[in-house]
Amino acid sequence: MTRSQKQWSRDVTRHSNALELEPHVFEKDDAKEIAASLKRSADRSSRRKAGPFRSAMSMLTFYVNRAGKNLSDDRKKILEDAKDELRRAYGRRPTA
Repeated sequence: MTRSQKQWSRDVTRHSNALELEPHVFEKDDAKEIAASLKRSADRSSRRKAGPFRSAMSMLTFYVNRAGKNLSDDRKKILEDAKDELRRAYGRRPTA
């Protein structure tokens, strides 16, 4: 596998055609900050194909799934909490 084939998910995260992400958004230590940043990006985007909530949640889920086993338990917890914060930010019910 070539280097470019191995790093396609990083390119998607950095250069998404749907959302213009703020730098280092997934490295923040606060789930509310991550959710707020994704919400800002999704609400501003004129290129997304789905609604803002779905686009933001898709990008977060994509990142979690692609980083997967390389994430520490603490980082996974923060990102999973960010999903609930994103649901709250859009007036959706967080999962139980």
